[in-house]
Amino acid sequence: MAVRIRVRLRTREGREEATIALVNSGFESDTPQILLPMTLARRLGLWDKVLVEGRIQLFGTVAGPTRLYILPSSIYVSIIEDDYETTPVLSDAVISEIEREVLISDYLAGSLGIIVEDFRNGVWRISGDPNGRARRSYRPQYW
Repeated sequence: MAVRIRVRLRTREGREEATIALVNSGFESDTPQILLPMTLARRLGLWDKVLVEGRIQLFGTVAGPTRLYILPSSIYVSIIEDDYETTPVLSDAVISEIEREVLISDYLAGSLGIIVEDFRNGVWRISGDPNGRARRSYRPQYW
């Protein structure tokens, strides 16, 4: 199992979507970044902005380099749980034509206050949760 959380994504234009995102500590970034599958990016209206406001960047992956599209500071991300919603974090949208799951970078995970207790069993919490509070991973959502 892995750590997957429920997030709310909101563009600067106000388009919104709730989805499940994989916390990926191997997705290292120098800014808060969230990787969006092309289908979700289109639904949020971000793909149309790529050619005008975005840039193309090569990312190293386990399968080798891949081309991704980046829209800097284009999307707000917050964790949504039944009992709590975090303050939204302005993030870069990284758009993939290949990936089918939403991925949270290490930087964004830290900015959202995600504390992983156990990757293997999908146990995590939010910074500020009382000691002993354990949250469980969600099932994957593919786009």
